[in-house]
Amino acid sequence: MKRSWVFIFVLCIFLPFTGMAGGFIIVVPDKHQNPDVIRPPRPDLPNPNLFPLEVRSNQVETKIKGQSANTSIKQVFYNPTNRQLEGYFLFPIPENAVIGKFTMLVNGVETEAEMLDAQKAKKIYEDIVRRAKDPALLEYYNKGLFRVRIFPILPRSEQRISLSYTETLKKEDGTIEYTFPLNTEKYSAKPLNQVSFKIDIDSPQQLKNVFCPTHEVEVNRKTENRATVGYEATQVRSDRDFKLYYSVDDGKVGISMLNYKNPGEEGYFFFSLSPGFDQKTEVVAKDVTFVLDASGSMAGDKMDQAKKALEFCIENLNEQDRFNIVRFSTEATALFEELQSASETNRRRARTYVKELRAIGGTNIEEALDLALSTDKKQGRPQFVIFMTDGKPTIGETSEEALLSEIKTKNTSDTRIFTFGIGTTLNTHLLDKLTAMTQAYRTYVLPDEDIEIKVSNFYQKVASPIMTDIKLHFDKSISVSSVYPKELPDLFKGSNLTLMGRYSGYGEGTITLEGYVNGKKEKINFEVDFERRNESNNFIPPLWAARCVGHLLDQIRLNGENQELVAEVVRLAKKHGIVTPYTSYLIVEDERQLVSNRQIAPQNQLLRNRVMEAPEAVEEDIEESFTDLSKKEGNSGVRASTEVQQLNKADNLAEARTGSSRMEYKDKAGHTQNLAGGIQNIRGRAFYNNANVWIDANVQEVKNQKVNRIQFNSQAYFDLLTNNPEAIDYLALGQNVRFVMNDQIIEIFE
Repeated sequence: MKRSWVFIFVLCIFLPFTGMAGGFIIVVPDKHQNPDVIRPPRPDLPNPNLFPLEVRSNQVETKIKGQSANTSIKQVFYNPTNRQLEGYFLFPIPENAVIGKFTMLVNGVETEAEMLDAQKAKKIYEDIVRRAKDPALLEYYNKGLFRVRIFPILPRSEQRISLSYTETLKKEDGTIEYTFPLNTEKYSAKPLNQVSFKIDIDSPQQLKNVFCPTHEVEVNRKTENRATVGYEATQVRSDRDFKLYYSVDDGKVGISMLNYKNPGEEGYFFFSLSPGFDQKTEVVAKDVTFVLDASGSMAGDKMDQAKKALEFCIENLNEQDRFNIVRFSTEATALFEELQSASETNRRRARTYVKELRAIGGTNIEEALDLALSTDKKQGRPQFVIFMTDGKPTIGETSEEALLSEIKTKNTSDTRIFTFGIGTTLNTHLLDKLTAMTQAYRTYVLPDEDIEIKVSNFYQKVASPIMTDIKLHFDKSISVSSVYPKELPDLFKGSNLTLMGRYSGYGEGTITLEGYVNGKKEKINFEVDFERRNESNNFIPPLWAARCVGHLLDQIRLNGENQELVAEVVRLAKKHGIVTPYTSYLIVEDERQLVSNRQIAPQNQLLRNRVMEAPEAVEEDIEESFTDLSKKEGNSGVRASTEVQQLNKADNLAEARTGSSRMEYKDKAGHTQNLAGGIQNIRGRAFYNNANVWIDANVQEVKNQKVNRIQFNSQAYFDLLTNNPEAIDYLALGQNVRFVMNDQIIEIFE
C-alpha cells in the first residue's frame, strides 16, 4: 500500500511562465485565468528555475497514541523574486488514510481548505502535466487533495505556514506504519535548508520494534510503552519519504515483518526482532574478557583513552556476570587466574589494575587470545572477548592464516570476539576474519577519534544479552533464500535485530525463533503472511541488495577477486542503485565492455556516461578505491573494512550509500555533483539520471533493444497513462524517461 504525499505550491503571478523550484511547482496563469487551467510557458521568457521559491525549514512534530497520529508541521518559505506571488497550496490526501482533522495557519491566520475528491483532483494533476509540462504530480494521480489559496507572498520575504492533521494509522501483522512526505527532490531546485522530526509514541501495549528503514534516526526508549524518535539534517535533497514502523506485543520478543513483491518475481522480506524495553526482561548472565594491547605503540593518548573505556565497561557489568582482564605486549598476563564475579571487591581490584597499566614492549596477539580463550567456561553463558589493539602481531605466531587456524581450534565454546582496531598500522584482514569467524562485530578507531567513546557506545549495546545462539526456522510452505546476515548475532536488551532475504511462494506461515536464555533453549512462534503482491515497501529491495553487495565485497576483500562474485556485485549494484566507490568502478568497467561488444547501446549506459563527463580524476579515484579494497592496512584498508561492514549490516537506506561523500566532483559549470546522486528506486528497480534522462536499469537486460518512442504530452503519452497504471510512477520522474514494461523498452522524450 503506497502512502506518500507532498506539499506543493501552485503559484500564480502575473507573468506566464512555469517551472520546478524550491520544493514546489510554480505554474503561472494569466491574471484573470481560471487557476485550474494552466497556460503553456512562453519560450521567450527566462528560465523559471532562476526564480525558485525556497524552503527555509521544515519542522515536524508528531504525537502517536495507539494508532492515532497527530502531525504538526511548521514550514518557512522564502520568495527570492522581486514580484508579489499568489497561489494554491496543494496537499494530496494519503491513500487509504482516514483524516480526522485538517487545519492550516498562514502567517498566524486560520485558513479554510477546500477538499477535492479524486476525480476533481485528477483533472488538476493532468492539467498541470498538459499545460505546465511537468509530470511530477502524476505520483498523486489517483488521490484527492486539499487546496488552500495563499495570498500574498511578498517579494524577498518569508511566508510561515503551520499545518496539522490527524490520521488513523493502519496496522498489519502487528506492525504499525507512519509515513511523512519527504520525497520532494523532483520538486526542488535547491535542497531543504533544515529538516527536523520529533515523533512521540505512546502505546497501550508494550512497544517492541521501533525502526526507520529510510533514515538514520535516534530512538529513545523511555518506558516499555513509550518512545521518542528524532531526526535532524541540513541541506537535505530528499529522494524518499520518511517511514517509521513500530510493533506492539506483550510477549518476550516482538517481530515485525514487511514484504515487497512484484507479480511474477521472487519477493523480498524484512524482519525486525526486538525484546523491547521491559525492565523485567530477563538478562542473560555473560562471561566477558577484556583484552588490551599494552605494547609500546599504545603509549600516550591511546592508552589513556583505552583505560577509561575499560573502566566504563567494568562499571557497567551486570551483577551475575563474570569477567577478566588480559593485558598483552611482549607477553600476556591476566588480572585473575579464572573468570571472577562482578562483585564490588573484584571491580575495585580491576580499577586498580587498569590504572597501573603501562605501554611497553612488542605485540603478542597469539598469547593474549590463547589466554582469553583458555579460562573455565560455564555452559549456557555467552562468552565475549573484547579485543583492543593498535598493531600487527610481532611476537609469537605472526602468520595471519596460522593464527586464525589456531584461534578457531581453541575457541571450543563459540566465544564472540569483538575487535577494536586502533589507528591504521594494523592488519584489518586478521581482525575482520576474527569477527566473521566468531559472528561478532569489528570497529575501527581512527587517530582523530576517541577510543573511550567508541568502546563505551559499543559496550552499552552488548551489555545485556537477552537471547543467544539464535536461529530462525521458516515454514516449509515458503521457500526463503539469500538471507542476510548469514549467521544471526545475539539479541540484546533494547536493540533491534534485522534480517532480510528473498522468498518464493506466498501465504500465511509460521516462523520459529529459537535461542538460549541462561542455558535453557526457548522457542517462540510467530504467525506471518508472505504476500502474493505488495509494491508499497519499495525500500526493501535496495536495502536487501546493499547487504548482499556488502557481503560479496567482503568475500572479495578478504579472500581475493572471483569473477562470479564480481559479476553478481555488478548485477545487483546496477539493478538496485547501490553506487559506492567500489561498485561504481565495477559498473563503469562492465558498461565499457558491454558497449564495446555491442551488447547494449551507448545511450543505455547507467553510470559510465556521467563518469566520462566528470574530471579525469574522478575515474581515477573510483578505480583507486576498488584497488584499495584488497589492502590489509593503512587508511585505505581501514576505510574499506569499515564501509563494507556498514553495507553488509545496513538497517536503513542512508547506510546503503556508504562512501558517497568521496564521489563528489565539480562539473564544467562549477556545480557540485555526485556520482551516487540522481538515483531513484521505483517498483523494485533503480532509475539513473543521465543528462536529464531517467534510465531504468532493466533496459540493459532486455534482449530486444527496439525502442517504442512516445513524445511527452502527446495523445499516445496520455493513452499510455490511462491504459497502463503501473507506468504512472515511471512517468512521474520527468519528461525524458527510458524504461522497460512488458519486455519492451519505452522511451518518453520531449
